[in-house]
Amino acid sequence: MSTGIIPLLRNGYIRTVLMSTLFSQTGIWIRNFAVLLDVAETTGGDALAVSMISVAEYAPIFAFSFVGGVFADRWRPKRTIVWCECLSSLSVFAVFALLEAGAWRAVFLAAFCSSALSQFALPSGMKLFKNCVRDEEATAAMSLLQTLTSVFMVIGPILGTLAYERLGMDVSVLATGACFLLSAVALTFVPPDPKPSNASTNRESPAPSLLREMRDGIRYVWANKTLLKLTVCFTLVGFGAGWISPLGIFLVTERLGLPPEAVQWISIPYGAGEVIGGIATFALAAQIAPRRLLMIGLLVDGIGIVLAGLSPVLWLTMTAQFAIALLQPAIFVGNNALVMMQVDPAYIGRVMGIRTPLMTGAMLLAMSAAGVAAKTLSLPVVYALAGICFVGGFGLLLPLHRREDRGEPTEIG
Repeated sequence: MSTGIIPLLRNGYIRTVLMSTLFSQTGIWIRNFAVLLDVAETTGGDALAVSMISVAEYAPIFAFSFVGGVFADRWRPKRTIVWCECLSSLSVFAVFALLEAGAWRAVFLAAFCSSALSQFALPSGMKLFKNCVRDEEATAAMSLLQTLTSVFMVIGPILGTLAYERLGMDVSVLATGACFLLSAVALTFVPPDPKPSNASTNRESPAPSLLREMRDGIRYVWANKTLLKLTVCFTLVGFGAGWISPLGIFLVTERLGLPPEAVQWISIPYGAGEVIGGIATFALAAQIAPRRLLMIGLLVDGIGIVLAGLSPVLWLTMTAQFAIALLQPAIFVGNNALVMMQVDPAYIGRVMGIRTPLMTGAMLLAMSAAGVAAKTLSLPVVYALAGICFVGGFGLLLPLHRREDRGEPTEIG
């Protein structure tokens, strides 16, 4: 079956989500850099104030992700996403009013509200994806969306910086609100949510408690060994990415002996690899099963990270950075596609609500320890630890790969 871009775009849901993603990613990057640059300028580069931006962005993930997943399983997904985008837009316009009144700290509120609402919107989006995209098209559709996200990873910082420098904070905030509102408008063209059955709307059957649904979600993931392995794999990726995320500049200054300005020479191949990797993953999605995409990505990235930490020359470091970024889309697309194929639609929100804070928490924990570890153990050792996390994920999934190659069934639902 063909899964080229033209057949995929015949699916109205995919066309609509691509348009919505275009608007929301534009708004997110304008907001991120407007907030960062405005706080840095207003406070004179105060480290505490700048670090509070990350707190405002990451705290809602741990506070609301699991709860958001539970409500995503309860509520209609299309309605939830549209309302979340509308509320994000309204919160940004409210922040604009506070900024006009002289309350510059309101910029933290913009980041917090948007992140909090995302914890309800993202699992609902995955549920909608499951409802509207066939399993055989899931990998290609996810890789198409990943390609768009990868492009914004490269152009987003440029776009956000230009918006702030050319338009100023006020217009950047208004542009962010407008982008979120346009995203909500685009999502109204998604096919309507199926009406709940009479059994689910029977008022004589009270809804289970929030805590009970949380427990059910944890039990569901724990009982499904394939889902559990994919979740642990996702967490290991978070640890691996966290170990090396703050240390890129030290590859340049310590391992290569170059000035800090030369960090661009490892950033350029990384950005190019991410975009090319997204396109390549989409092109190969019809030929390579998602489990193979995931395992190839984990193995190549693990080796590439170790090589980057050991490399004493610029060209080899650039090659390693390119290879790491090239296979990153394969990891995220393969993992998410496998999860979507495994999970029962009634549990999608809770499964996503469990996976997201685990991966993010692992990444933040490793990031916080990376600097101390690099001083204590040396840079190559920390990069080796990060590579081991990726290879460990590969090893964790190897039994599943062999079982499927023998034709043995995997757990579903």
